[in-house]
Amino acid sequence: MSSCNYSISQSLIFVLAGIPGLESSHGWFSVPFFLIFVITVIGNATILCIIQAEKSLHEPMFLLLAMLSVVDLSLVSVTVPRMLAIFWMNAKEISFNACLTQMFFIPLFYVMESGILLAMAFDRFVAIWHPLRYTTILADNMLVKMAMAVLARAVVVLIPAPILAKRLENFQTNIIAYSYCAYMAVVQIACGDISDHIVYGLMVIVTSVGYDLCFIILSYGLILHAVFQIPSWEARGKALSTCGSHLCIIALFYSPVVFSVLAQILGYHMAPYLQIIMDNLYFLVPPMINPLIYGARTKQMREWVLQTLHCHRD
Repeated sequence: MSSCNYSISQSLIFVLAGIPGLESSHGWFSVPFFLIFVITVIGNATILCIIQAEKSLHEPMFLLLAMLSVVDLSLVSVTVPRMLAIFWMNAKEISFNACLTQMFFIPLFYVMESGILLAMAFDRFVAIWHPLRYTTILADNMLVKMAMAVLARAVVVLIPAPILAKRLENFQTNIIAYSYCAYMAVVQIACGDISDHIVYGLMVIVTSVGYDLCFIILSYGLILHAVFQIPSWEARGKALSTCGSHLCIIALFYSPVVFSVLAQILGYHMAPYLQIIMDNLYFLVPPMINPLIYGARTKQMREWVLQTLHCHRD
């Protein structure tokens, strides 16, 4: 319950604080955020161009990677430009409806990315357990169904967020201590009972990221079981190497979430500005690193880039 001696009505302009306590350093923070944005756009656009140009990459694993790149580009597009506007031009004001839009789309793309990582784990499971039926099981129509399921799940899970936030009538302040409109950040400055909103926030985590992580762990448990049934160590290594890039991305994507949950359970509290920086990095670092990991670990992609560079030199 959050009581208010003085409250502000809902029809207001919110103010995004950026990184509270470090306002004087916003200019410095804009540099890494801008570089992350540029690297992410170039990296994911390159991945999409390679997959589109190379017919040998028109197989399920790389088509799922293309979906991941599209979602990554969408995620940084709805977060970084707004952050840079705050850091560079002090453009902190945001309308209530624009705030509702942002609080829907940012977690939407994040939950979609988690769903695609689960689909990629299923892809690796099929490739190792049913290699002869791989292309049959993961035919184009199956990939379309998986993509639609990922999108539908994200929409169903997150559509209540702006609806519930719209029902909040009064606020303690119009300042949101974040660089974007996070659902819980808005809820925490509301007046009245917010317990339903807290329960909903926990349900979103459990039914999306928590669900996906559990099934990814199950998939890789079955994958390891199948791999260690292979008598040849060389064949085992080759089978596991096909999962290497995906495992790196999984660790990068889920470890901050796991760390945050464990920190809360153990009662460890970071300084507010550190928490905000960490939350920003949750959304921004994986989209930047994903194409670098796949580009470095995938032979066809390395060869395509090297061949393109060689042609430009000639």
